[in-house]
Amino acid sequence: MFRFARIENSWVKNNFTRWFIKQYQVNLSEAEIENIEDFISFNDFFTRAIKLSLRPISESDIISPVDGVVSQAGKINDSQIVQAKSHHYSVTSLIDDMPSKEIQNGSFATIYLSPKDYHRIHMPCDGALISMKYIPGDLFSVNQNTVDNIDGVFARNERLVCLFETDFGVMVFVLVGAIFVGSMQTSWEGLITPPYSKAVKNYDYKDRQIKLLKGDELGRFNMGSTVIMLMPEDSPELNLEVGQALKMGQSVTG
Repeated sequence: MFRFARIENSWVKNNFTRWFIKQYQVNLSEAEIENIEDFISFNDFFTRAIKLSLRPISESDIISPVDGVVSQAGKINDSQIVQAKSHHYSVTSLIDDMPSKEIQNGSFATIYLSPKDYHRIHMPCDGALISMKYIPGDLFSVNQNTVDNIDGVFARNERLVCLFETDFGVMVFVLVGAIFVGSMQTSWEGLITPPYSKAVKNYDYKDRQIKLLKGDELGRFNMGSTVIMLMPEDSPELNLEVGQALKMGQSVTG
């Protein structure tokens, strides 16, 4: 899928893109490029920029980092996160590390990006990048049916775990890979996968002074997936409901 999405043959990429737009009801009028033929490849279309005037950045403390739907949100209780009804998983299993005390009883939001959505990911608040960890794993689908039925799916899939120092404390921001997600990238490292690895890979940024402002582009999914925000205990309360549709830039606090 990674190779196919980057085919530049106009007949292949134009016809597949037209099919995709029709199949998933993509609103191309929101994109900076509205003509299918002007995209270099299907992946160029999939990771398309949108007209930023359509995604104003709220003045609230924390914004939605993506266009998507709230899969789950709420309090983190003793390092346990709700995946779905009757399904929980631990922060430790998600980030492959012991969480800080401020995260163990903080709050979380899990947001699903469907194929039709805008697939660039933005900072939910101002922050300085501390570290990143690539964790190899499966590529299960992360649609609601899968989330409702497969235990610990987010902690089993391939993912990137990013730590940011914010005004509220350390925020953990996780990009979860999924079926057909052949590639994830960040604004500071570029393409993370491929090449693929079977080992955990750690990145240290303490001395790099990488700062992102609320609304800055953080990364991209080169196919759809899920993001998970883990907010420290003293951060503003997230005001989200399961099934709520979000647009990047809108407030997610009460």
